Amino acid sequence: MASSDYSARHLSVLEGLEAVRKRPGMYIGSTDARGLMHCLWEIIDNSVDEALGGHGSQISVILHADDSVEVHDRARGIPVDIEPKTGLSGVEVVFTKLHAGGKFGSGSYAASGGLHGVGASVVNALSERLDVEVDRDGKTYAMSFHRGEPGNFDDKGGEKTPDAPFAPFVSGSELRVVGKVAKGKTGTRIRYWADRQIFTKGADFQTEELFSRARQTAFLVPGLSIDIADNRGETPTSETFSFAGGISEFVDYLSPDAPLTETWRMQGSGTFTETVPVLQPTGAMVPTELTRDCEVDIALRWGTGYETVLKSFVNIIATPKGGTHQAGFEQGLMKFLRAEVEKNARRLKVGNDKLDKDDILAGMTAVLTVRLPEPQFEGQTKEILGTPAVRAIVASVIAKTMAERFASPKRDDKAQSALLLDKIVAEMKSRISARTHKETQRRKNALESSSLPAKLVDCRSSDVLNSELMIVEGDSALGTAKLARDSEYQALLPIRGKILNVQKASVSDMLSNAECASIIQVIGAGSGRSFDITQARYGKVIIMSDADVDGAHIRTLLLTLFFRYMRPMIEEGRVFAAVPPLHRVIVMNPGSKPNETIYTYSEKELEGVLAGLKKQNKRYQDPIQRYKGLGEMDADQLSSTTMDRRYRTLRRVRVDDAEDAARVFELLMGNDVAPRKEFIIAGDGFDRARIDM
Repeated sequence: MASSDYSARHLSVLEGLEAVRKRPGMYIGSTDARGLMHCLWEIIDNSVDEALGGHGSQISVILHADDSVEVHDRARGIPVDIEPKTGLSGVEVVFTKLHAGGKFGSGSYAASGGLHGVGASVVNALSERLDVEVDRDGKTYAMSFHRGEPGNFDDKGGEKTPDAPFAPFVSGSELRVVGKVAKGKTGTRIRYWADRQIFTKGADFQTEELFSRARQTAFLVPGLSIDIADNRGETPTSETFSFAGGISEFVDYLSPDAPLTETWRMQGSGTFTETVPVLQPTGAMVPTELTRDCEVDIALRWGTGYETVLKSFVNIIATPKGGTHQAGFEQGLMKFLRAEVEKNARRLKVGNDKLDKDDILAGMTAVLTVRLPEPQFEGQTKEILGTPAVRAIVASVIAKTMAERFASPKRDDKAQSALLLDKIVAEMKSRISARTHKETQRRKNALESSSLPAKLVDCRSSDVLNSELMIVEGDSALGTAKLARDSEYQALLPIRGKILNVQKASVSDMLSNAECASIIQVIGAGSGRSFDITQARYGKVIIMSDADVDGAHIRTLLLTLFFRYMRPMIEEGRVFAAVPPLHRVIVMNPGSKPNETIYTYSEKELEGVLAGLKKQNKRYQDPIQRYKGLGEMDADQLSSTTMDRRYRTLRRVRVDDAEDAARVFELLMGNDVAPRKEFIIAGDGFDRARIDM
């Protein structure tokens, strides 16, 4: 009899969770480190939702050395009373039933990060062991689960481990009382061990990713403190994230440039109605019209640079691909600033030109957050907000608050408003200038070829993908390169010395610089926002600079130009750095056997080659030739080492993370000297740069 009771109960508890174990990717995206982090954030987000509701202001996350993770909060605690429909305690319902919780039908949460009610139960299903303790009503309640099934572990010696003998409940569950607490003390503690049968080998919690998202969450929920402790490895690390200033501090943290305006805070709200199916006591779903509240909170500022940083969130859920809230934000800004520019047309000398969205966003750093119950998202990834009414509400808040700012009698507000209008109009004029410039840069036919720079030594082939533009340092190297190249598909463009540092210069300065303008004109795809990679005249761009400090500086300046104004070339892997040799070793063979030539590319490699020759009792010419520049090679040497596709080595320039790369370029080439000095003295910054060459 007991066996049949167990069997029936076993099926009822696990009927939903078995589907999670069979198809985990449907619930957490993947079973690698990303899926592991997704599970952790499902648990943390439950505690964050409590904090959003005003319950608890502290969350602790501990990564234990035994690969388990523990999350504590000081919120209301999971309900422990019996849920009438299932006859189970609230704790068991939350951890064993999919789509169960307080986030449906406008129940316990007005706005929450979790929407589908599957977070805790999915994590439980994918855990080899999960322990939960709840402080409520003066007692501490506890329950344990093994791969989603409730029961008891026999922890010998008091040490918790997923390998301990496990006995599932047979006829009924037991929510154990394991201690007493002060009457007003509440909270939840969850510790779980991810199931290694589910997750791929090597999947691990990523500390930096955890820090980054915890920092973001602390910015979005002012007053919330998130403590993270990583006790793995020989040197445990810990960090606390708490920001009283909220998203205003977030904007200051994200801004990549010096401020042009102060950080402006814009807040407002609106209501809308929508018809949603509501579950009735009879079990039927009845369409019901509900009135919703939408709260809007925006922080933004414009800086002296040109990069745009825009982060948008719905109930602290990041929406990297935007949605209706971001569309309303851009629409409201565009409509208001266009009207302001028209009002001041004479002072700004704009004529009949119209502002574009990119003109307004240039140099802007903004954090946009909206809070509303049961938001609609496009797709399962929650990356795009789809609730239509939010667009008009956000646009209205922007229009109202910007109008108040521009009408303010305060001297600072007036000055900053004028500076902003000057900046966006200057950006508009630069865009129009760049567009005109681009139209003259299309690949020219034979009749028009005279408009290309005279110093360009072009190739004969019209096959773009097979052609190469080699940017050569100096006229001396150009002479040798002409003889060494394959004129069918290799074009040469010499540059003199060090080009303009475009990280510090404006767009107009860059376009007026002869060397920068020549490079952009020869590539023929435009620059900046108007860059069209399909119009590029060459399949590869290869930077050929000397193997010395000056050559490295020239290469960095050229890469800065490509990153700032022709970034798609880098993103598609079409920019390369040539690797010329540093040394030539001539091995002297006895008798009539011809001598052997060995090229080395570093001091370490040279030492290894010389040591190998010594072991083999081979002689070599002394002194060894050390190449200081490309011009020191003859055509045959340059061809066989640097230009001939059969023998040469190229380093492809890649950008793994555009935001990190932008910070590194600003550090290396920007206006601020002190951080660059610290970076050079430290000597290890390039390991962190993550710009792979």
